[in-house]
Amino acid sequence: MSKGILGKKVGMTQIFTENGELIPVTVIEAAANVVLQVKTVETDGYEAVQVGFDDKREILANKPTKGHVAKANTAPKRFVREFKGLEGLEVGSEIKVDSFEAGDVVDVTGTSKGKGYQGPIKRWGQHRGPMAHGSRYHRRPGSMGPVAANKVPKGKRLAGRMGGKRVTMQNLQIAQVLPEKNVILVKGNVPGSKKSLIIIKSAVKSK
Repeated sequence: MSKGILGKKVGMTQIFTENGELIPVTVIEAAANVVLQVKTVETDGYEAVQVGFDDKREILANKPTKGHVAKANTAPKRFVREFKGLEGLEVGSEIKVDSFEAGDVVDVTGTSKGKGYQGPIKRWGQHRGPMAHGSRYHRRPGSMGPVAANKVPKGKRLAGRMGGKRVTMQNLQIAQVLPEKNVILVKGNVPGSKKSLIIIKSAVKSK
């Protein structure tokens, strides 16, 4: 059965494994997610479970939103997302961190840190030109393509805005689950800045 939960990135730390190995982990705080709606083929044309995470003040929610969450008997949520493949859930039921366990392989989705406008060396990892002997070519993007085309080809790697995009890292391993603190520790790093929304779900390409 597929699993899924919404959380918030806290930061990174290190833990020791049982055999004494020191591994880096990302701390993800995932307080109870509330099921707001169960979508079916008959009513919506597809099957999914709509989940809300992180309470917000009622004054920040409009009337339709308040009516929607009232069916689940919960407060308005800051983040609302959908998961496919979750089974056995009803409106108002909660998804907690203990639905996952250490060793689970998951896909983690977040919004990468925005870097602003960057050149091709930082943005695409291109090499710079020689810095001495009158080169006059240092951190520029290089050739724009063949002369005969008379235009820059589509997809040419140039300077531009970097980061701030939805990124999914696949096949990450859960190192520990701490139900008393509503915390999941994922081995390695995950995309996003601190306090940003993180989506954890069962890996789709796991062996």
